[in-house]
Amino acid sequence: MKRILLLAALLFSAATAAHAAIQEKEVSYESSGTQLKGYIAWDDAAQGKRPGVLVVHEWWGLNDYARKRARMLAEQGYTAMALDMYGDGKVAHHPDDAMKFFTEVSENAALAKARFEAALALLKQEPTVDTDNIGAIGYCMGGTMVLNMARAGMPLKVVESFHGGLGTKNPAEPGKVKARVASYTGEADSFIPAEQVAAFRKEMTNAGVTAEIVTYPGAQHSFTSPDADKLGKEFNMPLAYDPAADADSWRKGLAFMAEALKGQ
Repeated sequence: MKRILLLAALLFSAATAAHAAIQEKEVSYESSGTQLKGYIAWDDAAQGKRPGVLVVHEWWGLNDYARKRARMLAEQGYTAMALDMYGDGKVAHHPDDAMKFFTEVSENAALAKARFEAALALLKQEPTVDTDNIGAIGYCMGGTMVLNMARAGMPLKVVESFHGGLGTKNPAEPGKVKARVASYTGEADSFIPAEQVAAFRKEMTNAGVTAEIVTYPGAQHSFTSPDADKLGKEFNMPLAYDPAADADSWRKGLAFMAEALKGQ
């Protein structure tokens, strides 16, 4: 009898473990007539509603890296959505195409804001999401985008930029930024020089924003991406993966995010 009960318990545990897994789905949505693609991940073992986090991709587009970060956030108890800033899930495989896609969005603030808002609206429709408890993170171009959304006063509790550009023509205004802000950049990143970091620090202070601004000695652009070395070599670009900076920025980012989203 004991053996039967033990076997039943083991089978129940195995079934529960199989059910309690990260779930994922591809989604389609629209902004001003443009079809957009997205990816949503969540942990079905978590009970009730939980904070939602938008993930904004690098200039390469909505690729597997952005999806991976969304899954990593789901493992931490968030419902995460990797959104699409380019339309139809376009992904660039060459810097020339990436620059073309990037320029279209970066030079049209209204377009970028509308596409971000469309993703935010979709994320809020997810039954697992606490609609009053939303954050956003971004990588490279995506980091710049989430900072700009915070500057625009979007209803976000936290935004985090990983090796994203910090400069802006529309600096944060006192009382307008609703989010806590974090930036993680490499001191050897030629795209984000020290004076840009200093200016960003001053901008956040002047606007009264709660900010965590971290720089990593020796870290270059795209330091969180394992593909950075290969891409840098292939296209002769100053990119490099830095495992230590990647791990530390993720740890710090999670702690900062938890304080803003789970500490309500």
